[in-house]
Amino acid sequence: MLDDMNLNDILPRHDREAEGGSSTRAVHGGTKRRKAFNSLTNPVVQTATYTFRDTEELIDFMERKTWGDGDDREEYGRYGNPTVSAVERKLAALDGGDDAVLYASGMAAITSVLLTILPSGAHIVMTDDCYRRTRQFCQTFLKRLGIETTVVPMGDYDALEAAIIPRKTRIIISESPTNPYLRVADLERIASIGKSRRVMTMIDSTFATPVNQRALEWGIDLVIHSATKYLSGHNDILAGVVVGKGDHIKALRDARGVLGGIVDPNAAYLLDRGLKTLGVRVGQQNSTALAVARYLERHPAVERVWYPGLASHPDHAVAAEQMSGFGGVVTFEVKGDLKTTSQFIDRMRIPYIAPSLGGVESLIEQPALMSYYEKTTEERLELGIKDNLVRFAVGIEDTDDIIADLEQALRVVDTNPHKLRLEDQWELRFRS
Repeated sequence: MLDDMNLNDILPRHDREAEGGSSTRAVHGGTKRRKAFNSLTNPVVQTATYTFRDTEELIDFMERKTWGDGDDREEYGRYGNPTVSAVERKLAALDGGDDAVLYASGMAAITSVLLTILPSGAHIVMTDDCYRRTRQFCQTFLKRLGIETTVVPMGDYDALEAAIIPRKTRIIISESPTNPYLRVADLERIASIGKSRRVMTMIDSTFATPVNQRALEWGIDLVIHSATKYLSGHNDILAGVVVGKGDHIKALRDARGVLGGIVDPNAAYLLDRGLKTLGVRVGQQNSTALAVARYLERHPAVERVWYPGLASHPDHAVAAEQMSGFGGVVTFEVKGDLKTTSQFIDRMRIPYIAPSLGGVESLIEQPALMSYYEKTTEERLELGIKDNLVRFAVGIEDTDDIIADLEQALRVVDTNPHKLRLEDQWELRFRS
């Protein structure tokens, strides 16, 4: 909060980072007051390589005599870029970390962290509601390197601690909120377990954003975001970021130069532009999603609603304690089968049928078809994915318009269990 402080006292002067609330940091955090050519926005430095004036300058650079002078220079684009560095500073300021490292996608961020910190023979403990591609990487690709993964039920902290193998478990991985059931992890408890057992903790906070939840403040070691989602906010780039303490991030940045997952400077520029409206967008999405969740919970055509802002959600209490907003995704079950749920989705006019979330456009999907199409109903149920499950990622459209759209689309669902289908009515008349 700015309170009575003079604005000039909190905005950045040259190398000083912005303080204040999330929206102030989203606009000014980590940004130099005066930029190249006196540009207001951070310029796009579109280069793959960097030049040196002479051999003396090259030697000074190699001996790090010129590092830290604010020039953000490198020798080659895979190691860094001034546009990318500016966005990394802003992301670190937003999440309250010492530093941040930006990657070409959210999955590049996750895989790079694990490949960097895990030796052969290490062990991972992961909650079962993590993103399925994260689970797939750990259980399939890392297994080839002799790294084992134990998956424990989300919210069972006794099972989580019991799964830790002394001197072998290196990291605890969870999401908060999770996909698609929006389970909210008790971050303080996870951090406490990690510290007491000397195990690193990492939270994927994509669904929350730094506006709604700052996991580092609860003691978590590393925070990951798919910046493709809310941070960018416009469904037009791929990017991922890891935020944490300086020594952790330095090791990840050094490894990125080897693994090669750096983001393109044009994508970094678009991410920077999207971040400036993060607080406004997320605030609107929080408000709309809560209104949608309350509406759906009362609707006779809806079996169940999963949203941490509702008292009916299993993690509502912990979400209310550690989150300032409950996010822009609402997951619910329609009273019907696979076909009925598809018909409901097809009747929706505002949201696009698409994966992903966090953009200004509303997106809707039936996970049974979008993410698990190749599996049978029985196989999906084993993973907790019902045929009638819907994930609705609200955008920034007017709340009343979204609710009206839901109202007309839900008419396809027959809420009268005694009403005969048209085919059954015709058969009875034919037989009579």
